[in-house]
Amino acid sequence: MSYELALQRSARRIEARAVELAEERRAAPALCDLLLATPPDHRAELLRDDARLHAWGVLERLVEESGEAAIRSPARAQDLARLALSVSDLLDRHRHPEELIEDLRARAWAALGNARRVTSDLRGAANAFATAAVHLALGTGDRLERAVLLDLEASLLRDRRRFREAQALLGRAITLFLREGERHLAGRSLVNLSTVYEHAAAPEEAIAPLHRALELIDAAADPRLLLCAVHNLITNLVGCGRPREARTLYLRSRPTYRAATDAWTRNRRLWVLGRIACGLGRPRPAESLFRAARDGFLAAEIPYDTALVSLDLALLFAGQGRSRELRRLAEEMMPIFASRQIHREALAALAFLKTAMESEQASLELVSRVAAYLRRAEHDPALPFEELRDTC
Repeated sequence: MSYELALQRSARRIEARAVELAEERRAAPALCDLLLATPPDHRAELLRDDARLHAWGVLERLVEESGEAAIRSPARAQDLARLALSVSDLLDRHRHPEELIEDLRARAWAALGNARRVTSDLRGAANAFATAAVHLALGTGDRLERAVLLDLEASLLRDRRRFREAQALLGRAITLFLREGERHLAGRSLVNLSTVYEHAAAPEEAIAPLHRALELIDAAADPRLLLCAVHNLITNLVGCGRPREARTLYLRSRPTYRAATDAWTRNRRLWVLGRIACGLGRPRPAESLFRAARDGFLAAEIPYDTALVSLDLALLFAGQGRSRELRRLAEEMMPIFASRQIHREALAALAFLKTAMESEQASLELVSRVAAYLRRAEHDPALPFEELRDTC
């Protein structure tokens, strides 16, 4: 009978903690806003003195927001992750098991590492991921937490051009997500895997993971991820010389594109439609689409994509023997790119092409070689242009 009473008391404690946790989560957005509205120099003092911030809900919220902010605002993501780590030190260990705290510490360090990776601080990212792994080992052993860390570490390996290792980590992450019934997260890792193949200049191999991802992604939960998978699949089909399949998929996916009205989506949609038109032998609409995409990238101040779509225009002109348009394009390109942050080797490639265009020596083969180089160099800035120049 005493054992039964003990179980009843335990059940009441769990129920009371669930209610308390729900209240903390409801209060967390306003408390996080208060913390972030405080000048950075005074946040440590506020954290120390305001006991409302010593809450699991606040810690969860900061970690979640840090992960979401990594791409659009990596500096903010790093601030949020550091705040989360500060909150984790202030939690009441009598109310929160240390193992669960270690799990969230690992997630915060992983978010910090990913934000550092986005800013090209690859060494700092590696250190943060290593620290995350230490905290994860001290945690509950949750397989989902492990899978999330593997996925993020794979992105770092991809940026370091260690493609086989990145593929291996993503394979493990996908397996863990599926074992835990997290189909949507497995779909996200499959999109990441396709990106690894793209960076390795293997568009054919990128196609199968994207088809599988589209079967797993929860469109209602993350419409942006669905759009990313669809667009990447269309782009890779074009890159593999399969424009009819790309066009069919695009026509089926128009509602997905229409739901995203931002300039980023619009410019890339126009660009891939231009490439599809080229592949189908329709140069006039292709030219119009490329020009519209280039103007959009210029307005958004995205120089590298402006360079790449300009090269698609150059390929079109070179294929039609339009030397006058090539010269005009060369005159427009260099002032734009010289004034923006394009790495030195890419600028050398563009300058070389400009000289060839101006002297009417820019053959279709030459433009194709420069375009291929710049697409590879986008993900490998250290790739030397001299190798290409020597073969031209």
